[in-house]
Amino acid sequence: MSWSESVRSVTGSVGTLTARDPEPDPYQNPYQPADGVDPGYPGPYATQTPTLPSAEALAGWRDGTGSAGSWTGWWGWLAGVAVLALIIGAVVFVGGSNDPEPPITGPGSSPENPTRPPSQTRIVDEEAGVAYPYLGTYWLEFVNEVTETTSTAGQYIVTQEQVPTGGQFIAQVTSGPLRPDFGYAGPSSFAAVVAGVQASVRANYYPAPNTIETLRDEAVTVDGAAAYLLEFNLDWDVAGYDSTGERAALILIETGRPAPALMYISIPNTHAELYGIVDRVIAEIDVLP
Repeated sequence: MSWSESVRSVTGSVGTLTARDPEPDPYQNPYQPADGVDPGYPGPYATQTPTLPSAEALAGWRDGTGSAGSWTGWWGWLAGVAVLALIIGAVVFVGGSNDPEPPITGPGSSPENPTRPPSQTRIVDEEAGVAYPYLGTYWLEFVNEVTETTSTAGQYIVTQEQVPTGGQFIAQVTSGPLRPDFGYAGPSSFAAVVAGVQASVRANYYPAPNTIETLRDEAVTVDGAAAYLLEFNLDWDVAGYDSTGERAALILIETGRPAPALMYISIPNTHAELYGIVDRVIAEIDVLP
């Protein structure tokens, strides 16, 4: 498992996070959440705070007992702050109106010409034959297994610490080679196979009873490869769950490997502001050679 230097490693899955080109991110953040979406968590920015003089130094300056070093350090610190303020003011005045605007991707829309921030970190799943964007600092490496794939790579965030079954409820973006028992026989079998996968995830991962609403059920092209997308909403009213539903998407991709890749995206409606991730991930999947 290898990671870019900005990401903490947690062993357990088959994916690899890799950083792309070293140019600086025009949005000052190589780990953007879904384009135009506020993830509802504090951002990964770090604020540098100047170190103030000690209370003893200030007391010495006020009553005249401070040493020459205290006087020099205090006036030097004031001068530094003044110069920094002038520099920041000049930068804001000259360049503030020219900052690039990130493209907006909302639920149900897919950018015709998606742009990827330089240095974007990618999850590379060699087993499944796909790569896709790492979504940000608060997304953790997925270290469990999805029942519908023979191995699993990906990322997740916890949306509820404990549910009535005893586990956590999560949002996830995962990938893996489809298990052979779903009977995949080439792209012509996509529709039947993805319906079987949907029945499996619905039974394995969601509270019951629940109802289903299909949003998209169609053949698509992913990075030039034949693929199939099934996107749907599930709704439930079950005690003990913060969420009352979830947006999910299943993407089958013909990668030229023995099994197609299965991408599984799920987002509870407690975090509906993240629904735009579905379109972003689909638009930015790479099929590996």
